[in-house]
Amino acid sequence: MTRNSTIAGPTAAPQGPGSTARRTTATGRLAALGRAELTLLVRNRSALFVALLMPLIMMMAIQGSMERIDEAEAGMSIAEASLTGGIGMILILVVHMNLVSAYVARREDLVLKRLRTGEVSDTEVLTGTALPAVGIALTQCVLLVAAGVVLMDVGAPDRPELLAAGIVLGVLVCVALAAVISSFTRTVESAQLTTMPMFLLSLGGSGLLVPLTVMPEGMARICELLPLTGVMTLVRAGWLGGVEGRELTVALVGALVWAAVSVFAVQRWFRWEPRR
Repeated sequence: MTRNSTIAGPTAAPQGPGSTARRTTATGRLAALGRAELTLLVRNRSALFVALLMPLIMMMAIQGSMERIDEAEAGMSIAEASLTGGIGMILILVVHMNLVSAYVARREDLVLKRLRTGEVSDTEVLTGTALPAVGIALTQCVLLVAAGVVLMDVGAPDRPELLAAGIVLGVLVCVALAAVISSFTRTVESAQLTTMPMFLLSLGGSGLLVPLTVMPEGMARICELLPLTGVMTLVRAGWLGGVEGRELTVALVGALVWAAVSVFAVQRWFRWEPRR
């Protein structure tokens, strides 16, 4: 299937003698790219399954793991752990893993190369490709918080600004790292392997599956350095409260550093043309 007419359309300008170049806006270009990418996502059943259903399946896995952990030691109930961990699952599965495959597919089909010949900037290309996944993830996060408050009696977010900051920084880190990892991924099929380290490290070490509070202190300190650990700490602090002082500062600084490093890595290593 060719994407030239669908995705590159917003960058085209009328040709021929006497024609006036059509000017587009950044908002219009992003909207067109987002619509095209959403169409491709809907047609890809496996990607759609990962985006819509896998977070729910993984939340059940979190509930199973929490049943073997003392709630007092963990500092949260099973429902609280599964809901806050569910936000992390959404970031990993819906944003990160989907986007690695999307960036690789568009690169190998020469879509990225064609887009760069028009008005669309590099930032717009990467952002437009990510818009559908990010939109779905944010919608799921809002629905998850609403379900926790209304249906599971978890309570309203204690500090909404921290919860929002954690989700936004998590989206930024997951998008940027997806772009970086796509640079070292040769095919869409191999994306299942190249995304696995980030998935497993976040699952086991960033507090998605097992809270850091139940880990040995030395291991917990090491896990604080992982990409999504700071994000998950901000999410839990924003929703459940109980995180202050050094822990909150370390989480915020860690999330900001990973966001900055990830964006720099994209600028340095992202590949716009097929790997040969």
